[in-house]
Amino acid sequence: MKFSLNTNIIFPDEKKDIKNAIILLHGYGGDGNDISCLTINWKRFLPNSIFLCPDGLEPCPINPNGFQWFDLTKNDPEYILQESIKAENKLNLFLQEIKKEYNLTNSQICLSGFSQGCMMCLNIGLTSNEKFNCIVGFSGKIINEINLSKRINSKTKTFLIHGDSDAVVSSNYLLEAKDFLMRHKVDVETKMIKNCDHHIPIEASSLALNYIKNNLII
Repeated sequence: MKFSLNTNIIFPDEKKDIKNAIILLHGYGGDGNDISCLTINWKRFLPNSIFLCPDGLEPCPINPNGFQWFDLTKNDPEYILQESIKAENKLNLFLQEIKKEYNLTNSQICLSGFSQGCMMCLNIGLTSNEKFNCIVGFSGKIINEINLSKRINSKTKTFLIHGDSDAVVSSNYLLEAKDFLMRHKVDVETKMIKNCDHHIPIEASSLALNYIKNNLII
């Protein structure tokens, strides 16, 4: 099947049955191939999982070879919110396609993303009618707390990881997201990685993998 978003798909080895799906959303200016690098280590420990790494909604103006989930060229919170909701709608359609194609429910799907991809995972995972298995976010934030507080509809358990030296998305956003999720009674864990800038180090990848393993039925 061809999905509504161009997608890098990593299937289980040895034709194992697909019991779970890990959705990996790249950051601003990246693509599905970039974020799929996480699967090199993860797939060995998640043998019945399929990994789906879609490209963002549109080309990114700062990197014509990459993509974005929503536009950041205007420093206008309302514009950014509107653009992110367009991406949210597109991703929800994509997830419906995934569930139908592989006969999965939300409880069998982990949403994971880096930076802008993490932001999208939080919005999708907390506004769905049914909880997802879990959210694992790297170096992200909540796009608009006022809007999300009005739309929060499910309490998908969440693990957020951030570098303490991140100069692109401040690590303060990790603390703000944790506070927001706790106030809304969402099961949340966080980890601040020391001396880490805006990327996913091996430590963060390993912590994320363990969290996913502990939540999915493998």
